Amino acid sequence: MADPVLHIKDGYYFDVPKALWRANYDSLDDVPPFLKVAHPHAKVEEFRHAMDGKILIPQPFGTLKNLHEANSGFCISKFMILELVVSAIIVFVFTHVARKIRNGEPIAGRFWSLVEVFLVFVREQVARPTLGAKDADRFVPLLWTIFFFILVSNLMGLVPFTGATTGAFGVTLTLAIVILCTTLGAGMKQFGPIGVWTNMVPHMELPFVFRWLKWFILVIEIVGLLIRHGVLSVRLLANMVAGHIVLLGILELIPESASSSTGSWATVTAISLVSSTLFSCLELFVAFLQAYIFTFLAALFIGSAIHHH
Repeated sequence: MADPVLHIKDGYYFDVPKALWRANYDSLDDVPPFLKVAHPHAKVEEFRHAMDGKILIPQPFGTLKNLHEANSGFCISKFMILELVVSAIIVFVFTHVARKIRNGEPIAGRFWSLVEVFLVFVREQVARPTLGAKDADRFVPLLWTIFFFILVSNLMGLVPFTGATTGAFGVTLTLAIVILCTTLGAGMKQFGPIGVWTNMVPHMELPFVFRWLKWFILVIEIVGLLIRHGVLSVRLLANMVAGHIVLLGILELIPESASSSTGSWATVTAISLVSSTLFSCLELFVAFLQAYIFTFLAALFIGSAIHHH
């Protein structure tokens, strides 16, 4: 429970400062059963110390093995709640913008103008160049949703006491699978169930004795298709996890230097605070950059499936 790396992983609790949330366990009977099973020899004082600052998420549909593993049933994790929050934010923003456009009202305000800039940017600079003006509008809603979901999720990771859901492999893999299914579905709609696969092979005239090469190329293209979408998920995951690990490592220097002299501790603390601030600014840039890269590559993959090679 004390491993600092767990603070950037998914779990079944929210971490807040200990002063804001105290684990008021008067006896072992007040301790959640799964904690007593995981730590059968711990005393109530140890449970109080370990659980101060940890807000457990109620689990009406399942039971827990520990703070990061489910035992049985459907358990609600922190990232699940954050994903619902991100989805609610996106629905609110899109609904507000759509209502104004439908009523013919101008987009007013700095925030809403910024949202409009992003929407136009994704449509004009991502969708239409990669998908073509004719087909872009069909996939723009998906690309908008993907872009804003990743962006808001990344930014959520910079909010204290929350976390970046894009730092979980299940989330990034699911996003990549959505793009893969969209790519195959769009290709089948365009060329048919068989044509989507034959379209992967470049059209070339070969002697009969060498036509087997087309099957070899098809296998390579299918494997490449799966690898590309796998890398799409790993790229986003790695960038978000790496950034948070570096930031965690910088901040971890402060408590590690607490046993040193006052001067050394003050120096390390000042350097760590300045470094973490600068690195947080870099993380802010990465949050936008990764949302753009994922959306651009998604549009590129879909475009390759609906156009002839």
